[in-house]
Amino acid sequence: MSTSEKTHIFITGVTGYIGGSVLSVLLSHPKAKSFQITVLTRSPEKVVSLNSLGVVAVVGSNQDLEKLTEYARNSDVVFACADSDDLQAAKAILLGLKRRHDETSKVPILIHTSGTGVLADNVAGNYATDKVYSDLDIPLIETLPKTQPHREVDIEVVAADEKGYVRTYIVLPSTIYGIANTSLVKLGIQNPYSIQIPSLIKASIDRKQGGVVGKGLNLWPNVHINDIASLYITIFDAAIRGPGEAGHGREGFYFGENGEHRVGRISEVIAELLFAAKIGKSAEPTVFTEDELQKYFGGLGSNSRARADRSKLIGWKPVHSIDSLWASLKPEIEAIAGIQNK
Repeated sequence: MSTSEKTHIFITGVTGYIGGSVLSVLLSHPKAKSFQITVLTRSPEKVVSLNSLGVVAVVGSNQDLEKLTEYARNSDVVFACADSDDLQAAKAILLGLKRRHDETSKVPILIHTSGTGVLADNVAGNYATDKVYSDLDIPLIETLPKTQPHREVDIEVVAADEKGYVRTYIVLPSTIYGIANTSLVKLGIQNPYSIQIPSLIKASIDRKQGGVVGKGLNLWPNVHINDIASLYITIFDAAIRGPGEAGHGREGFYFGENGEHRVGRISEVIAELLFAAKIGKSAEPTVFTEDELQKYFGGLGSNSRARADRSKLIGWKPVHSIDSLWASLKPEIEAIAGIQNK
């Protein structure tokens, strides 16, 4: 197959937890030989390793707006897996996709990463909300103000689809868990750790005691890293088949969740495991002070309740349940403790 006949794919964020996992699944896709994949990396030392996987690696970041525009212009599909809140980067990618449409009359595809943080309230961990969002309930999603995390960029992405020059699909991962175990991790290319739960573990190890935000009653959805990567591919496969295969634009929101947890329960399990490992002083978590919240993460006290109805409607089949979340905490603690003790 000649280069011109291949599906040209551009991916940002491939050294990250999500982007690296998405690239790994794309590389093992049944149609992988028909893909011409270009990836952006901030790390010149990772170019050779990335090239060894059969992709074209270029050095750059979300700040290199001209590069984002140029590589998007040359792509049939863009996976944006870097900073969900970088409006200028999103605009640069959309500009490139518009130029592709103007030059070829083709309608390229953007699969953009947002997050269920867009649904977050501000209850400081003190109570659970009854408000649950479905990714099929567009009118409810559209009530979210522009001031919510990720929302401003999401609005820009949807507006581009409405102009007709690109088909956009927005993936909203929830609390992602599990240590990534991809070929990219083995090559030292990809960060194998998530953000939310590792942040809680790191803070608890640093203070030598499991911690909880407020009463720990707030609720969040969760998803295993392998399942969220498979959601991107499910959307990609549907989008490639045609515009009628999966909702896009205004109807192109896809929640990544397969379970829900009380955030305080994670704090409790972390406290129990740290105490058993003789790192924590007590098996009961203590409340983070305001100073500690600012020092460690400044959040984790919100509710975010989501149901991945649209995602499952198009054929996404996550295989990891809430039991996998609880099972993931001990190896996560052991890995992070080992890194922090070096």
